[in-house]
Amino acid sequence: MSRIGRMPIAIPAGVTVSVAENNKVTVKGPKGTLERVLPKEMEIKVEGAEITVSRPNDLKKMKSLHGLTRTLIHNMVEGVTNGFEKKLEVNGVGYRAQKAGKKLTLSLGYSHPVEMEDPAGIETTVEGNIITVKGIDKEKVGQFAAEIRDKRRPEPYKGKGIKYSDEVIRRKVGKTGKK
Repeated sequence: MSRIGRMPIAIPAGVTVSVAENNKVTVKGPKGTLERVLPKEMEIKVEGAEITVSRPNDLKKMKSLHGLTRTLIHNMVEGVTNGFEKKLEVNGVGYRAQKAGKKLTLSLGYSHPVEMEDPAGIETTVEGNIITVKGIDKEKVGQFAAEIRDKRRPEPYKGKGIKYSDEVIRRKVGKTGKK
């Protein structure tokens, strides 16, 4: 039995969850509304102030979908109540980030500035060398943060580039002079 899939999801006050046909789950909360079509094999029940997910049989595919479905619903509930955020650090001489309207401009040592537009439902803020990506959809927040990081990944010698604030860069020893 999936330990994660079996756990009920508590619905906080101010959040409404509805399940339509084909397992289309809609979660409305103080921060917004999220919709997602989940695997139709899973049985999603809203009972009072909690949601339970059950699977039809014990096939390997069903077991893996069970935990996934429960986690996706939990993330939707978490997103509309608290939201999600990822912090990125810009390290390096002359590397900087600026925000103008919905446009994020990164100076990363290339011959041109890299410009990125905030996707719908995602908000970025810049304070010094820290970029914060916020939103209600965990998947979109993580994806946009990864796209920003991909513009200049941290390198192992000096640690220059864009890294997650909780990421640890494995450093390498550089060249040594001839003796």
